[in-house]
Amino acid sequence: MLHSPRLTSLALAVALVSGASLAFAAEPVKPAAAVAPTTVSAKAPLPLDELRTFAEVLDRVKAAYVEPVDDKTLLENAIKGMLSNLDPHSAYLGPEDFQELQESTSGEFGGLGIEVGMEDGFVKVVSPIDDTPASRAGIEAGDLIVKINGAPTRGQTMTEAVDKMRGKIGEKITLTLVRDGGTPFDVTLARAVIQVKSVKSQLLESGYGYVRITQFQVKTGEEVGKALAKLRKDNNGKLRGLVLDLRNNPGGVLQSAVEVADHFLTKGLIVYTKGRIANSELRFSADPADASEGVPLVVLINGGSASAAEIVAGALQDQKRGVLMGTDSFGKGSVQTVLPLNNDRALKITTALYYTPNGRSIQAQGIVPDIEVSRAKITREQDTENFKEADLQGHLGNGNGGADRPSSSKASGTSKKERPQDDDFQLSQALSLLKGLSITRDK
Repeated sequence: MLHSPRLTSLALAVALVSGASLAFAAEPVKPAAAVAPTTVSAKAPLPLDELRTFAEVLDRVKAAYVEPVDDKTLLENAIKGMLSNLDPHSAYLGPEDFQELQESTSGEFGGLGIEVGMEDGFVKVVSPIDDTPASRAGIEAGDLIVKINGAPTRGQTMTEAVDKMRGKIGEKITLTLVRDGGTPFDVTLARAVIQVKSVKSQLLESGYGYVRITQFQVKTGEEVGKALAKLRKDNNGKLRGLVLDLRNNPGGVLQSAVEVADHFLTKGLIVYTKGRIANSELRFSADPADASEGVPLVVLINGGSASAAEIVAGALQDQKRGVLMGTDSFGKGSVQTVLPLNNDRALKITTALYYTPNGRSIQAQGIVPDIEVSRAKITREQDTENFKEADLQGHLGNGNGGADRPSSSKASGTSKKERPQDDDFQLSQALSLLKGLSITRDK
């Protein structure tokens, strides 16, 4: 799928993250020691004066600070300060942050498989995820989780409760549930690997599909391919148009962004990167296969579309494969490499900038959509027409034998199922554009 002779283990480590999110982990990488320093840094003399100052500050803090501080804490804080002052996306990751980063990009974690919310101070089950310990144990939507391992959840934040339900795979956990106001009962279940999908899809109308990517995880490219196949199957094998929704997508793994773009492109460059260290200059090109079958495409972006989402949007815009609609994107055009360290820690450090096929760097500028459509609220007015010919008693039938079409107030079963585009102005505009493109294409 990818044409990149220089795709090394370091390249596989490249991850893209938004300025607002914590981080998204990359695939396994070499330890930090495996990354060769540049010739310039290898020959540069040690800054002895600055090192003496550092040692002096360390000694003074240990001796004079109001409370005792151990060497480990001081040195870790020094490392954090060194990374945090480089740019907003470089960071030193402790064990918890590193684990969270790995979970967010892999889309897998040890848990129970429950989507939860809050109600009256209690944790409420929104939905059990299919084929998980929660669904197999019979937990139902609407159940209140009042205790976790005997500890009341009332007064806890949802984040605190979720952290307690996540943990080591195979470990057992007991939830105390209340269903429909009844008597509390216990359910004991074992944590398992939970997979979170980053892609959602459905038909908006007959012939028009919708694919939303919430973030770019390791398996996102594969999920988009499956979503496209299912949409075609659900519409008798052919689509007339497709909306790709990248709004509020903070980014993720570079490799997945390339794979997603490749589903819609048959040739040409997708993205390339430039940096200082060896193997940081990479080029990714499209494979001739076209999972989208050339269907008319509208891509939705906004100020929350960052990094990997901007790579996909920029490639499709430069290659004139789709129409970008919405508002300017976030503007994060840097690449972060995750370098594991000892003791389950890691460095997340900016190593390169990426460029769209036409050589655009979107760093601190963002991508401008082809058609600007701001977010707006849809307010539908009630039809004041309450009476039609078909409502009149004894009316004549249609000359061609067609069925009567009485007013909505007279028709039975006229309540319409809510669709995503009914309350989403940008999405409704994208669908309208697709219909126009489809009409033009058919002529």
